[in-house]
Amino acid sequence: MQKAKVRKVSTDPLTSNLPEERKEQLCASLGNVELTLLYKASVHGYQASAFHKRCDRQGPTLLVAYNRSGYIFGGYTSVDYAQSGREITDEEAFLFSFQGGTCSYIKVNSGYNARYDDAKWPNFGQQLYFCYNNQPAVYHQGGSAFNINTSSMYGNDTQLSECEVYKVEQEPQVSIEEKPWRNVLWTTERRDELMGLIRNHKPLMTSISRVRILMVGPVGAGKSSFFNSINSIFTGHVTNKAMSGSAGTSLTVQFRTYPVNDGREGKPLPFVLCDTMGLEEQSGAGLDIDDISSILQGHVPDRYKFNPMAPFQPDEQKGSRPASLQEKIHCVVYVIDATKISLMSSKLEEKLAAIRRKVNSLGAGGELSVRCAGVLCVTGEVKNYSQELEPESQMVTQRLWVQMTEVPMSKAPNPQTLAGCLCVCPVMVCSVCVNYS
Repeated sequence: MQKAKVRKVSTDPLTSNLPEERKEQLCASLGNVELTLLYKASVHGYQASAFHKRCDRQGPTLLVAYNRSGYIFGGYTSVDYAQSGREITDEEAFLFSFQGGTCSYIKVNSGYNARYDDAKWPNFGQQLYFCYNNQPAVYHQGGSAFNINTSSMYGNDTQLSECEVYKVEQEPQVSIEEKPWRNVLWTTERRDELMGLIRNHKPLMTSISRVRILMVGPVGAGKSSFFNSINSIFTGHVTNKAMSGSAGTSLTVQFRTYPVNDGREGKPLPFVLCDTMGLEEQSGAGLDIDDISSILQGHVPDRYKFNPMAPFQPDEQKGSRPASLQEKIHCVVYVIDATKISLMSSKLEEKLAAIRRKVNSLGAGGELSVRCAGVLCVTGEVKNYSQELEPESQMVTQRLWVQMTEVPMSKAPNPQTLAGCLCVCPVMVCSVCVNYS
C-alpha cells in the first residue's frame, strides 16, 4: 500500500470517510504527519479481533468514529496497541469531537492513565469504549481520565455508522534553506538594546509612573513562567518568584502584581506584570470572566484570592471611590502555549473572546485605550523560531483577533543559565506599551 502525503489519506484499497476540512484540523493538532488508513469497521468488522489484527504494533494511531447524528469524534494515542494487559500512560493522548461548525479537544488529565491495553475494544481512560461488545456502538462508563460530556461529544447518539483507525507518522524532516518568515536577532547586543529601551521608557501621562500589564491565558499556558523569565533577565540570574509548574488546575489562585527591579538592588522598572488565575473551559472553574472588569478598572487588590464560584465584590467604602489611572490596567496580554493552540476548545476560545470584548468596551471613548497583544510561550528545542512557529502565530491571530505583529515569542529560560532568554521577552514588553487617546 502506498503511503499518503502530508494531510492526505491512503485510499487504496480503503476509502476514508474523513472530510478534508476535518482531516486538516486533525493534522494541524498532530503536526507535520502522514495518515494511513489501517482499519475500517464496515470493511473489516466491528470485532475486537479484527481491530487488533489491523492496528496492533502500528505506533501512534488516530481513531475516528462517526454516528448518524453528524458527529465525528474519537481519540489519539501515541503508544502502540499491543494487548499487553497494562495501564498506558500517554501525556500526548487526547479526545476530539466535530459537529457542524464546532470542534473540541480534550487532553488526558494529569496523573491519569490514557487507556487500558487489552485484547478487547479500543478505549480511552477506561471511560470511552469504541466498537463496544463487538457492535457498532460507543459506550461511556464514567471516570476521571478525560473530562467527557457525552452530549457535546457525540450528541448521546451511541450508534456508530463507521469507525476508522489511522496510522500516524511524522513526515521526514527535509533540511532546506528558506527565507525566515520573521527575522529575530538572537544576539547579546540586541538584548541589551531592548533592555535599554525598557529601562528608559516613560509613559506619556505624568500620573502614570509604571505601566500595568495584565497577563491572561489558559491553565498551564505559562503566565507565571513568563514573568519569571522577564524577572530573571533583569535580575541577572534565574528566579522563581511566581509559582509555576504543571497541573490540571491553576497554580495561581491569587491576583498578584509583580514589579521588576533592574538588578538585585536596582530601582523598579517602569512596568508591573499582573498575574491572574488560569482560564478553564468549565463554568465555575478557573478565573471568572466577571472578575476581569474589576481587575481592568483597578478594583482588585494585590493578593486577592479568586473564588471561581463567585466574582469579586469590592469593599463598599473603597468601591465608592473610583480607581486612579495608575491603579487601572493599561494593557492586556494573552499568554498562549504554542504547542497547544490547535487543541484549544471552542469554550475556552469564547472565554478569551469575551475578555477581548470587555477590554474593548472599557477602552472605548475614555482617556485610556487598553491594548491587547499575545505572546507564544515555547519550550523544547526549536531551531528556527520564525519558520517553525509561523503556523501557530497565524492560528493565534485567527482565534484571538490580535495582529500578527503583536504575537512575539518567548523562550523558556535554561534551568542553569539565561542563555534561553535572549531578547524575546523584552520585545514583548516593549510591544505592549499603553496607547493613550
